[in-house]
Amino acid sequence: MKPVLQVTYYLHSGFSCAMDGVLLIFDYWLGEHQELPESRRITLDMLRQYKEIYVFITHSHPDHFDPVVYSWWRDDPRLPITYIVSDELPKGSWGRAMRPGEHSVLSERAEVTAFDSTDLGVSFLVTLDGIRIFHAGDLNFWHWREESTAQEIAEAEEDFHNACRPIEREVREHGVFDLCFFPLDPRQGSLYDAGANYFVMSVKPRLLVPMHFWERGQLISEYVRHNRSRSTEMIALTHPGDTMTLEFDEDGFMRIVLPSAPPARPAPPAETEPDPFTDSDLPVTLEDGDET
Repeated sequence: MKPVLQVTYYLHSGFSCAMDGVLLIFDYWLGEHQELPESRRITLDMLRQYKEIYVFITHSHPDHFDPVVYSWWRDDPRLPITYIVSDELPKGSWGRAMRPGEHSVLSERAEVTAFDSTDLGVSFLVTLDGIRIFHAGDLNFWHWREESTAQEIAEAEEDFHNACRPIEREVREHGVFDLCFFPLDPRQGSLYDAGANYFVMSVKPRLLVPMHFWERGQLISEYVRHNRSRSTEMIALTHPGDTMTLEFDEDGFMRIVLPSAPPARPAPPAETEPDPFTDSDLPVTLEDGDET
């Protein structure tokens, strides 16, 4: 059976990834004023459809850690739910606290490695049925060009590069990341995309999905349109409930399916040269179509 990963965006840095009975939930947050619509929220009925549920919380900032996630298990202790959190957070009765550099096998199908952050907590690399999914948390080049001194900016850049080096080594030694969620925060002003640009250049994930953009979806869509490349496709999921499906064939080739989009033109035959004007190229192809 070919792996199929269903990706859903909730709010800010909150996502879920579902595959054949396993659900991964990252930094779920209802919003400062509970603005995540009721119809887009995770419910107990939804959770009961899965055989394994893993809730990842990268750190304790309120926009990444919503205590509502602990209510799921309290309201239904039969849920097969495990909390994987940075070591500053409560892990509960069914949790694991992780520090940068630690690795944990979650089940026969899933494992996780924690990496450093340039803010509180950690970032997570989760491998599910061989698919490698990275959630950066607050790992970013946190510079403020209009406010910071040159020395502060240089120190922030060095911290960010140091935090990225173990991730770059992980890619060299164990293979490319299939999907990355990474911050693009417009509050930083000019060069707000410096962290994401460096990460794409050094780590080269197959697919990058921006997050942490404070509802500036139009700006993020423009970034994606101008910065996708041969090595890294980019997709902007900007509205609560936005989804996409990733389909993987036996050779690891990844097909991206976006719902409610016009049909894409067919890919060129394998024996021809790839079209240099397409939006993406190997190892990723983008095909719009009906959600599966």
